[in-house]
Amino acid sequence: MADALLLVRARELWVELADTAVEFFPSGGAKVVVAPSSRLAPPSWTGVVRIGDAALVTAPSVRTAGMVAEAARKMSPEELVDIARLRAVLPVLDVLGPASLFYLGRDGFLPAHEGTAVEQLPIGDGGPATLLARAGKEEAGESGLEDISSPAFCLRRGDEVVAAAGYRSWPRSVAHLSVLVAPHCRGRRLARAVASAAVAHALDAGLLPQWRARLCPSQRVAVALGFQELGTQLSVRLDDAPLDRGR
Repeated sequence: MADALLLVRARELWVELADTAVEFFPSGGAKVVVAPSSRLAPPSWTGVVRIGDAALVTAPSVRTAGMVAEAARKMSPEELVDIARLRAVLPVLDVLGPASLFYLGRDGFLPAHEGTAVEQLPIGDGGPATLLARAGKEEAGESGLEDISSPAFCLRRGDEVVAAAGYRSWPRSVAHLSVLVAPHCRGRRLARAVASAAVAHALDAGLLPQWRARLCPSQRVAVALGFQELGTQLSVRLDDAPLDRGR
C-alpha cells in the first residue's frame, strides 16, 4: 500500500509544476486545466501526471483542454497514461514517456551494501564527463546526470568513472535522482551502489527522493532501494483539430 504522506508530497510537487490554480481530485479521477506555462510537459505539449488514483492534465490551450477533457470523461486515470488508449481517442502527433514515478521516505530506504567504495565528488567536478561522453547523447540525456545540483557519487575502475549518480533539486524539497553506468559495466549492481549513496545524501538533507524511469532496469534499481511506485508521467503533442472518427 502506498504511503499516504508520500502521496500527498508527490501531488504537491506536481501541482506546483502545473503553474496554475489546480489540485488533484481527492476522490480520484482526472482534472484537466489550461496551463500554457506548465512544467508537466514541454511548451505547447499536454502533460499528464497520475499519482495514485487521480490524474492532473495541463493543456496549452482552451481548445486542447476541451478535447482532452471530453476524452478523460470516458477514461480512468490509468488509461490517460496509456499511449495506445490515448491514440485511439485523441489526435496524438508525438509522445514522451510514459515514465513511472517512484518516491521514497526515510523509513522505507534499503541502502545498498555492495562492498564497493563510492567516491563523492564536489558539485561541478568534471569527473563524470567521460562517462557521459561514452554513454552517448541519448543515454546521457535520459539519465539527467549533466543537470544534477548535488555532488556526484561515483565508482571507478582504475582512473575511469564507470558509474555515477546524483540529484537535481526540484520544488517542494524534492531530489530528482539521476544515475548512469558505463555500457560495458552494466549488470553488476553498480547503479544500485551509486544511487544508494545519492539517496542517502538527499535524505540526510531532508529532501524527498524522486525516481522517474521508463526502462525496466532503472525501475528495478528503484524498487531494490525501497522506492514506491506511486504514478506515471506522460507528455503528448496533439494536433490542433480533433480526429474525425465517423461518430
